[in-house]
Amino acid sequence: MLKGDKIYLRMLTIEDAESMLGIQKENREFFEKFSMERSADFYTIEGQAARISTFEEDYKLDQGYYFGIFSKEDDRFVGTINLFQVVRGSLQSAFIGYFIDKACNGKGYATEATKLIVDYAFHTLKLHRIEAGVIPHNIGSIRVLEKSGFHKEGIAKKNVKINGRWEDHQVLAVINPND
Repeated sequence: MLKGDKIYLRMLTIEDAESMLGIQKENREFFEKFSMERSADFYTIEGQAARISTFEEDYKLDQGYYFGIFSKEDDRFVGTINLFQVVRGSLQSAFIGYFIDKACNGKGYATEATKLIVDYAFHTLKLHRIEAGVIPHNIGSIRVLEKSGFHKEGIAKKNVKINGRWEDHQVLAVINPND
């Protein structure tokens, strides 16, 4: 478990499938503005349970680390944050992604979660670089990353297909200061 001032992160388990489904359904329109295309079973309990099983397998294989974000005040599930596409060897890198319940935006949860997972990535996983891609008009997410030490590197043209369209993404990264 990774603890901050307002939130804590813990690895998701199969028992979290219902909470995952709830937050995804509740925020569907909001999240889908910024998300890759989703499978037909994404909005089912079985689909969320399968996703969590995949996350657990990725963890065992050192390919991904998927955490739930919980409010310390009331232990409420408020979002997810993950490191994915972990590459070892000469790269020692990963990508970061996160979702925060729209009702919790602006409370600093995403920034705190990002700082916690970056610290985990650099100190525990010994990664060298973490990269993020954000649709350029998602100013809030860019601000979260910049407050967490990420710097802008450029625009990846037509990088991710979202809602049937190839979208540009602002590339941001943070480098392990100990390297």
